[in-house]
Amino acid sequence: MTLQDQSFQPQALFNVAKLPTSRRAFLKAGAAAGGGLLLTLTVPLLVKAAAGAASAGASTLNAYVTIAADNSVTIMSKNPEIGQGIKTMLPMLIAEELDVAWSQVRIDQAPLDAAKYGRQFAGGSQATPLNWEPCRRAGAAARQMLIAAAAAQWNVPASECTTSEGRVLHQSSGRSVTYGAVAERASTLPVPDLAKVAVKDPKNYTIIGRSTPGYDSPKVVKGEPLFGIDHEVPGMLYAVFQKCPVFGGKVVTANVNDLKKMTGVRDAFVVEGGSDLHGLMPGVAIVADSWWRASKAREKLEVTWDEGATAAQSSAGFAKQAAAFRGQAPQNSLRNDGDVAAALSSAAQVVEADYHYPFIAHAPLEPMNCTAHVEGVKVTLWAPTQNPGPGRTLVAKTLGLDESKVIVNMTRCGGGFGRRLDSDFMAEAAWISKVAGAPVKLVWNRTDDMQHDFYRPAGWHFFKAGLDADGKLIAWQQHFVSFGKNGNYARSANMESTIFPAGRVPNLSMGVSLMPLGVPTGPLRAPGSNALAFVFQSFIDELAHKAGKDPLQFQIDLLGKPEMLPGRGAGFHTGRARGVMEKVREVSGWGQRKLPERTGMGVAFYYSHLGYFAEVVEAAVGNDGQIKINKVWAVGDVGSHVINPTAAENMAQGGVLDGLGEALNQKITIDKGRVVEANFDSFQPLRLTQAAPVEVHFVTTDNPPTGLGEPPLPPAIPALCNAIFAATGKRIRSLPIDTALLKA
Repeated sequence: MTLQDQSFQPQALFNVAKLPTSRRAFLKAGAAAGGGLLLTLTVPLLVKAAAGAASAGASTLNAYVTIAADNSVTIMSKNPEIGQGIKTMLPMLIAEELDVAWSQVRIDQAPLDAAKYGRQFAGGSQATPLNWEPCRRAGAAARQMLIAAAAAQWNVPASECTTSEGRVLHQSSGRSVTYGAVAERASTLPVPDLAKVAVKDPKNYTIIGRSTPGYDSPKVVKGEPLFGIDHEVPGMLYAVFQKCPVFGGKVVTANVNDLKKMTGVRDAFVVEGGSDLHGLMPGVAIVADSWWRASKAREKLEVTWDEGATAAQSSAGFAKQAAAFRGQAPQNSLRNDGDVAAALSSAAQVVEADYHYPFIAHAPLEPMNCTAHVEGVKVTLWAPTQNPGPGRTLVAKTLGLDESKVIVNMTRCGGGFGRRLDSDFMAEAAWISKVAGAPVKLVWNRTDDMQHDFYRPAGWHFFKAGLDADGKLIAWQQHFVSFGKNGNYARSANMESTIFPAGRVPNLSMGVSLMPLGVPTGPLRAPGSNALAFVFQSFIDELAHKAGKDPLQFQIDLLGKPEMLPGRGAGFHTGRARGVMEKVREVSGWGQRKLPERTGMGVAFYYSHLGYFAEVVEAAVGNDGQIKINKVWAVGDVGSHVINPTAAENMAQGGVLDGLGEALNQKITIDKGRVVEANFDSFQPLRLTQAAPVEVHFVTTDNPPTGLGEPPLPPAIPALCNAIFAATGKRIRSLPIDTALLKA
């Protein structure tokens, strides 16, 4: 049986460095409205389907640069901004090679337009690797055209001209001209071959590598309306939508006629919906002249539900099923190297451990919302979405319209973490607007957001490993219990067979057994890695201690010689992993400091979404079991350049703190097919008192730059758990951490 992952794959196989530039990006020139140069960059999407097959049809990325006669430069930001800084970073690449001053640049958020921009999405830390080369070359080509235009005007060779901060210079004659003055002429010139344009020597960078404030940060600080929840349109009504607490349940009866009599309520109606948990589900919509009145009417809503089969499922039931798999052969084999049984029988030590992690919600600060206006066969949406293209497709399908009739305006997102890759809230808003006959803003409350998410799947791992007399790892046996059916994983419930230490243990087997699941799941920040790093890196730490070895050196020895191994993305390079491990040992003072009683340091590393991060956590555990994280050291290798250092540091710190919050506080419990947790009191984000200073360092390597949204998060969780073991001698094998078990 072949196991297939049906989830969004944010790190499909591609190698940017090896693709010919001429096939990767195409530049077109034209005159901008009102005069000036308009440049259109078209870049074929490099990411293939997860299975490795070529994707059907042509997918492209686009960027637009407009140089006006007044020498101002407008760069369109095509991807959604969810707090990752993409609205600033991508324009930095173009502006650098265009050779303009950053003060000249204006950035506009592009609407969804597949014809101009191709696929527009925010996920998988892909923006940097996909755009590093094409965007820089687009800027360099534009600069070359502007030089050619100025040289023709002066009747001098283009080779004698240079540029600086938006001006073309001819040093021998002392002449100079602004880009704006020659932009219109440049738009008539042939577009250079992007494979042949010269890009800057990095030593001459004036924008890349310089800390640049987020373009919208002043507006965010002032509270100006940027987010989806802020958006308003004339004549807008407000809506709430009640779905069955049990996933997949249907409406039998509802007192909608009573609700219509309430003050301010404009309409209340049953939505039949469908059976696709990622689309428009059955429920009851309430539309009012204010969200407060709609919400108050909801309190009077009485619904009889047909809860369906998922009502029989629960976290306790899943745990019982998973326990039954322990000691049994896996349903399916993922990998078999060597002879594991023989190696275990001859091992000097055999170590066994069981690990578990729970379902987790995304819980972005801004709940799901969307403003929709359906006018006949035309739909206009204002949505905080990570994935506007599929959102448009879903809305069109739901309403029975052609996609060309659906306009999606991307607003800034108040967090996403993968939740806004799904578009159910967009379909709900559009349907409610259609029935209500007016523009409608749908806003979920916190309970909606918590109890109707697409959760990070829970998982169980049963380990057995063998160490020889010298403490060397010679055997690794792993049985992973996850969710799915018919050989297909539930979304984001998969595990790859190439995860370290695969390829570094001579006798290794990995297998998986699947349980059916009616609860919707999906990618959460660092999909898969956020859970798998915990179990793999914690168990390796166990093995190091059993072997009597220093855990950090044990990992370095296990990594072995520097070489590329098969893995996600471009593959896993053991030398890059060693590099961040060695650097984190240096900056953290690993093994060099005398720590107080019940204080320990733990280390972990992980390769996630093309980035390598090693992290050390120092934590103290009180006699009452309470944990205080004193400090975290994080070292990352994301290639040859950190494009925006301050933003990169912030992203790394945020990823680490996000991971610590997951480890300390977060769990979603399923009972009778519904989610128990309803708000931030029971599903807690990291508290200010739990946060620790995070010291970030980067190791520069000769590799194309990669992203930072995901890679810093996964190692934080096992590093904390390993620090707790170092402090107390008590091993954390289940999340979230139960502090009652840590009491002295």
